[in-house]
Amino acid sequence: MNTIQWGFIGCGEATEKKSGPAFSQVEGSRVVAVMSRDAEKAKSYAQRHGISKWYTDAQELVDDPQVNAVYIATPPSSHATFAIMAMRAGKPAYIEKPMAASYADCARINRISEQTGVPCFVAYYRRYLPYFQKVKELINNGSIGNIINVQIHFAQPPRALDYNSSDLPWRLLPVISGGGYFYDLAPHQLDLLQDMFGVILHAQGYTSNRGGLYKVEDTLSASFQFESGLPGSGSWCFVAHESAKEDRIEVIGDQGMLSFSVFTFDPITLDTERGHEVFHIPNPTYVQQPLIQSVVNHLLKRGTCTCDNISATPTNWAMDKILGKL
Repeated sequence: MNTIQWGFIGCGEATEKKSGPAFSQVEGSRVVAVMSRDAEKAKSYAQRHGISKWYTDAQELVDDPQVNAVYIATPPSSHATFAIMAMRAGKPAYIEKPMAASYADCARINRISEQTGVPCFVAYYRRYLPYFQKVKELINNGSIGNIINVQIHFAQPPRALDYNSSDLPWRLLPVISGGGYFYDLAPHQLDLLQDMFGVILHAQGYTSNRGGLYKVEDTLSASFQFESGLPGSGSWCFVAHESAKEDRIEVIGDQGMLSFSVFTFDPITLDTERGHEVFHIPNPTYVQQPLIQSVVNHLLKRGTCTCDNISATPTNWAMDKILGKL
């Protein structure tokens, strides 16, 4: 195999800029087919991005002999079905986050990957971005000493679509998403922290619906503990007033504190006895490109990508524990 020839299952918002164009920018990679149940959407995406083939049936795309790897960019409820379909056909899968709509579905994916020997990767691309690599570097080089505590603070106002109870976005339908905006946004935060501090072994949460705009939880508080014994906590509110808007993780050490954002990429701040330091770290044009390059290198036996199904599964476990699904 000299080139990874991707087939996309799903061609929605995430594929337009975050991921889609990066597959063609990466050395040893190109996109040869896309699939959507909406024929017009599939055809339009293929034409706009110079892709030769489009399908409305996922199995047909997987069976295409030209396709040798599959990118799954659908809502989480179908991730397991399509990943298993691809792996049983001997084709590696690259799944959008979260890995699935439940920890149980992650276990299904893991079982098939092990049985078939076909690798599976998950799009926790923030691990590979220079911004978060810098955060990890500052932690690992002892900038704030021994790590004492980790705290997630996240709040955002309702989105315009949240007010339309008769036509809510799929992210607010747990049967499709796994569990509201928490299940959509918290995966990035929890995955990054586990990449930095190890697996979360204990987690519990308290959930509530304070805004009454929809049925699923809109406000959560959680506590968790990493395998090292390091404790952490998090608070999320998706119906906050604009004045309360916040996207911050604080890592507290015995010699200082490190603060960074996950979605807004505010400058990283480091406070120690040396004073207040600020780090401005730019992102690449296509934010998934560093991870996609790592996946392609892995498949072409040029390197090892650690952002796989095994490392991604604990995030679903932690979320399901916080939501009381386990």
